[in-house]
Amino acid sequence: METAPAKTLQKRQVIFLAILLLLWEAGSEAVRYSMPEETESGSFVATLAKDLGLRVGELASRGARIHYKGNKQLLQLDVTTGNLLLCEKLDREVLCGATDPCILHFQLLLENPVQFFQADLQLTDINDHSPEFLEREMLLKIPENVQTGTVFPLKIAQDFDIGSNTIQNYTISPNSHFHVVTHNRGDGRKYPELVLDKPLDREEGPELSLTLTALDSGAPPRSGTTAVRIEVVDINDNAPEFLQLVYEVQIPENSPLNSLVVTVSARDLDAGTNGNVAYALFQGDEVTQLFVIDEITGEIRLKRALDFESTRYYNVEVAATDGGGLSGKCTVVIEVVDVNDNVPELTMSTLTSSTPENSPETVVAVFSVSDPDSGDNGRMVCSIQNDLPFLLKPTFKNFYTLVTERPLDRESRAEYNVTITVTDMGTPRLKTQHNITVLVSDVNDNAPAFTQTSYTLSVRENNSPALHIGTVRATDRDAGANAQVTYSLLPPLDPHVPLASLVSINPDNGHLFALRSLDYEALRAFEFPVGAADRGSPALSSQALVRVLVADDNDNAPFVLYPLQNASAPCTELVPRAAEAGYLVTKVVAVDGDSGQNAWLSYQLLKATEPGLFGVWAHNGEVRTARLLSERDAAKHRLAVLVKDNGEPPLSASVTLHVLLVDGFSQPYLPVPEAEAADATPADPLTVYLVVALASVSSLFLFSVLVFVAVRLCRRGGAASVGRCSVPEGPFPGHLVDVSGTGTLSQSYQYEVCLTGGSGLNEFKFLKPILPNLPPQGAGEEIEENANFRNSFGFS
Repeated sequence: METAPAKTLQKRQVIFLAILLLLWEAGSEAVRYSMPEETESGSFVATLAKDLGLRVGELASRGARIHYKGNKQLLQLDVTTGNLLLCEKLDREVLCGATDPCILHFQLLLENPVQFFQADLQLTDINDHSPEFLEREMLLKIPENVQTGTVFPLKIAQDFDIGSNTIQNYTISPNSHFHVVTHNRGDGRKYPELVLDKPLDREEGPELSLTLTALDSGAPPRSGTTAVRIEVVDINDNAPEFLQLVYEVQIPENSPLNSLVVTVSARDLDAGTNGNVAYALFQGDEVTQLFVIDEITGEIRLKRALDFESTRYYNVEVAATDGGGLSGKCTVVIEVVDVNDNVPELTMSTLTSSTPENSPETVVAVFSVSDPDSGDNGRMVCSIQNDLPFLLKPTFKNFYTLVTERPLDRESRAEYNVTITVTDMGTPRLKTQHNITVLVSDVNDNAPAFTQTSYTLSVRENNSPALHIGTVRATDRDAGANAQVTYSLLPPLDPHVPLASLVSINPDNGHLFALRSLDYEALRAFEFPVGAADRGSPALSSQALVRVLVADDNDNAPFVLYPLQNASAPCTELVPRAAEAGYLVTKVVAVDGDSGQNAWLSYQLLKATEPGLFGVWAHNGEVRTARLLSERDAAKHRLAVLVKDNGEPPLSASVTLHVLLVDGFSQPYLPVPEAEAADATPADPLTVYLVVALASVSSLFLFSVLVFVAVRLCRRGGAASVGRCSVPEGPFPGHLVDVSGTGTLSQSYQYEVCLTGGSGLNEFKFLKPILPNLPPQGAGEEIEENANFRNSFGFS
């Protein structure tokens, strides 16, 4: 086998244009092999990888395969060894006919990256066909007066082989009258002529029977025979002569059957039957299958359809024979004119299943086009639709690549239907179309997007744990794993918010849950960012802000600040009997830890010792007299006041007030136990008041000294000392404990409370100024003593 040197590619792939240049350079020089026809299937042809300078492992990795026109699998490539093998027996006569040499053109296609190598396989002929005559017997009518040396043409045999394997010589069976001479025709074929060696004598023998043998030069040689029967006729001294020795004619290949090709004409100077000329086609090969001649008129007509792509020229030998057996001949050269009767063919070599988005200059398909017509009829133009982001680029001979013109966007369009149109330049123009579907594969180029940049959620306090409080949602325009969104909590903006113990998020659907019961009074609102990330590589993410508002629940009952209910001694309010209706007795002060309408408080008198004597204002808690007091009214009264909020359901608290009616005395009155009061003898009211006042002043002074010492010890020991009294730095807020009298109650008074570390709770009440309706005895001394007492504690 013969191999031509192959050029090795050494440049590396950089860009697609460099690939095309390298492919063109690689295809500029073809590798040619040669082998005889009819070789067994699977036979070794050549080591293709070695001849092309390729590594054996490179063939499999780059998707190497053999491409032949029309996708016929004549050859196969063993990618593991790099050997080129036959897929089937190759018959030269079937593949090439009479064409010599018989060369099969094929290409080696490497797909990754795209590269082509041109290679040729020449099939050499073997002697597998014997010469064959189409007729078993030829009849020659020869006049007896024919001179020696006269030549008589004989019909040729046909042999499908070529070269030395085709017919090389003709022989005639031994006889005394004739011998055969073999001549070469213009197309290389050989034809026999019978030469007269000895004059014929019809009386000696009116008929001769000879055997004509056609021989080829194959190894071993083959032959074919036919019978030649010669009839000796009387004298005919003029042979027919054609007007032209050579007729040249053109006929379109699409001419209909029985079309007139040409009319030949011959004349004979003889008269009678010796002057009557009959025409006949002289060849016994394929010509007689395509053309037919009228033996009287000499018209040659088309018998079978012509094909320019199969045979372009025909040489037809026409014989004219008169009635006396003389003949003449001429040659008709028929040229078949090509017409555009073949539609272009498209052969797809490589087609990718999907093309990734955002990748420009990506090879989508590799294909080749062919048209067996010639000239403009075989010149082709490839095109696709104008509104598609693809380009057709010629690469190697009639090979084209379909590439992306710009980056594709799957989110805009996920599928393209591309119609490749191949049109020839003939008249009329013929075209073929091939439809392919290009699928755009997804690339993670879109981050998840929340439906809102911020979410505001509301949840009532005292909720149950694991309560679903809302949902955040993000969408991703990508597909598959690139569009699967996972939600997560991000660190809160305020680091003091214990987000991990407050809420959780479902990573699959974005549901938010409260992990524990929320308390409006402790945390009214909090905000935190949430993230949404896809599962692409690399993953993309986005954020949104979630604000959670805790709605108040009516879970706090009102708390009474004044009067205190856990004191060791009940608080007693003094009311002069001279007080008018609407006199301010005291004010109930209460607060509620809730907010809004849950903290709106209303006051109501539940129970009184004497109904109708006192009333409570519903909005501010002021306890006032409802009418004028009389001597018949009891001195001691007990009032139960209900404090209720406006929540749903409403919560309430109650407080008990002790009211003592006095006759113009402004100092605290310490009631004696009821049992002792019942047994004691009624004393003079003024004496009782003086005794009570003196005892109170003495007790207050002694207690003040003890409190002063305790305050000094508390300040030295610090605020952190356990079990010591904590004294407020200043007075209570005025709206809670500083009550200004209106109406008939003209005095102002202030309360200060010292809470000790023990279980007791003491309350001190200082009244200022002294009411003027006391008797004048000792009044100035009382006022001065009280003032000195307050000044010792820093009160003003």
